[in-house]
Amino acid sequence: MHVILWDTRRGDIAKDFAGGFGVGVYHGRGGLRGQLLRHWFRQERRPPALALAYLAAGLKQIGHTVEYIVDTDPPAADVVIFHPALATLAHERRMMARLLSLPAPPRILVCGPVAHAMPEAFDDPHVTVLRGEAEQLTSRFDEVVESNERSIDLGIVGDLDALPRPDWSPFGHRRFRVGFDFTRFPTALVQHSRGCALACDYCPYLVTHRGRRQRDSDAVVDEIRESVARFGFRSFKFRDPLFGVDRRRAQELAIGLARLHRPVQFAIETRSDLIDLDTLRLLRRAGLTSITFGVETPDNGLLGEHKRGPLADESLREWIAACHELGIRTVAGLMIGFVDDTSESIRQVLRYAKWLGPTLANFNLVTPYPGTAMFTALKDRIATFDYSRYDVYQPVLQYTHLTAEELLDWHAKCFVRYYFRTNYLKQQAKLLWPGLARWLPNVTPATTTSTGNRLRIDGAHSMPGASNAAKTITRQSARQSR
Repeated sequence: MHVILWDTRRGDIAKDFAGGFGVGVYHGRGGLRGQLLRHWFRQERRPPALALAYLAAGLKQIGHTVEYIVDTDPPAADVVIFHPALATLAHERRMMARLLSLPAPPRILVCGPVAHAMPEAFDDPHVTVLRGEAEQLTSRFDEVVESNERSIDLGIVGDLDALPRPDWSPFGHRRFRVGFDFTRFPTALVQHSRGCALACDYCPYLVTHRGRRQRDSDAVVDEIRESVARFGFRSFKFRDPLFGVDRRRAQELAIGLARLHRPVQFAIETRSDLIDLDTLRLLRRAGLTSITFGVETPDNGLLGEHKRGPLADESLREWIAACHELGIRTVAGLMIGFVDDTSESIRQVLRYAKWLGPTLANFNLVTPYPGTAMFTALKDRIATFDYSRYDVYQPVLQYTHLTAEELLDWHAKCFVRYYFRTNYLKQQAKLLWPGLARWLPNVTPATTTSTGNRLRIDGAHSMPGASNAAKTITRQSARQSR
């Protein structure tokens, strides 16, 4: 059979992020500075969802031809597979309607987290919704194509190492670029583990499956080695939501990557308390250039309400400073736009971000994803079910103290006021523009010294009573949010 993987890049949605529900790009509010930030963010060319590369490999392995089509009418095919993000759902549904109006329509399959969480969104009897993990389709392809069921639960992949190596050849892979994290391109996506063992009620990673599965470190190293040789990739973004939970395997992976004949850059997503200093050094020597981690808010009471474990303020700041000294970019995710937020509580999040000093700070608007506990809890406070707005940069809730327009203004202030600071540019220039490193003064957010695996802020940049200041921020934010 001839199988088409249909995709869209409308709205600049990165489909593999937010647990497969997708995220957009900063809206550009905030005058000229906001437009400059939007232009900078749009330089990315993120790869399509990793699941599509696995599907391309698996379907070819069982004898089918595979073609990837973006935002155009596909040619004649036996099967067309969609993997929608939440914000692109309307585009995919319109294309499905066009295909179903043909004299001889193809078989249409819809997979991915959005399909799993919202099977009712695909109400045509000629569309089959595949719940579970998309890669399972390969082993059940004939059964699915021959079935008359409207919805089929594929289950989850039991052994991640049993999957075929992702095939990036149909996707124009030489253009892939994730400039937030790397200086070498093209960039591929890869996984060392899948799933999350935490219980945050807003987390989209928990929608398809709760729990973690781990890959063999040597198998991941072999996949990266093959991807470098076959596709020419020079950087790899790990799609594990909690990289390093198994510290031993993380260290094994680092040792294996350090031994590659052709060095690569890679980036991870984790919690700061999972990666100690020894592991951080090992990963850096192996090519680690960037770490994404969730901070969310300094309000520990608010974090507790959403079942998110807090991080120690001082330890987090020290860890960020240690990453900086090692030459590792830090990308902090923060959340504003909780239903009870005020101007002051948002201002405290911005102050906290400045105090922590990550290389990049991403201020996401709280977005309740279908299938999460937050979506159920806030259903009466959701202002719109127009899912094209669910890109983490547009307000979708009814707020107690702010209008949607006021929230957007504060959202812009957070971005503009964080990035357009002289101290920020001085501190982060060497990480953002490493080619200029020898011309720039040696300025770091904080000086760290270590005793074993413990870090201590000890330099002129650290402020007296920093921990107390952070606690004050937390207390003030908690009062404002209640």
